[in-house]
Amino acid sequence: VQSEQLHRAHEKTAWYLKLAKLRLPATVEQIECSSSRNLTKQQLATLIEGHYLLQGENVLITGSTGCGKSYLACALGHQACMQGHKTTYLNMNRLIEKVTLSKLDGSYIKLLNHLEKQTLIILDDFGLQNLGQEVRLTLLQLLEDRYGRKSIIVTSQLPVAKWYEYINDPTLADAILDRLTANVHRIDLKGESLRRKKTKEYQ
Repeated sequence: VQSEQLHRAHEKTAWYLKLAKLRLPATVEQIECSSSRNLTKQQLATLIEGHYLLQGENVLITGSTGCGKSYLACALGHQACMQGHKTTYLNMNRLIEKVTLSKLDGSYIKLLNHLEKQTLIILDDFGLQNLGQEVRLTLLQLLEDRYGRKSIIVTSQLPVAKWYEYINDPTLADAILDRLTANVHRIDLKGESLRRKKTKEYQ
């Protein structure tokens, strides 16, 4: 019986990982914690436990290009799948694309319903693309549907203080940020680009 239970749990995790479509094959064991990165073992351990998912809390990860924001987000996504939580990874380009296409083919409500069912949504590279009104409204709807119940991880090169200006609509920016930054875990990664660091090691 125990063997069958383990097998089913493994199959479920594999299925959730496949559906999540995480961009990077990252795991929490591979995350480097140090003062130079501005990430402590206690911060990471708190997120690994997964209580933020049960409480519907969000995680905002900011930092410069290449500092490991997406890697950390994907590692937390992998951990969520391991803990039995439905997860979806979307970079902002893909979200914009999905919203645009769903509006054209009439599947917008279906898209919202699908996203609402996910325990965790990862929105990667927030702040790099211009936001149209439809995407702003979709972000607000996502946050409204999930507020206090389900979690979103957002990664961005922009510091949170500049998100209001980036959204570029005072009314919607107030509503989006109010929901996004309440009950939130904030991580501001520091240090040099990990990509450049790896390049130097290979040279």
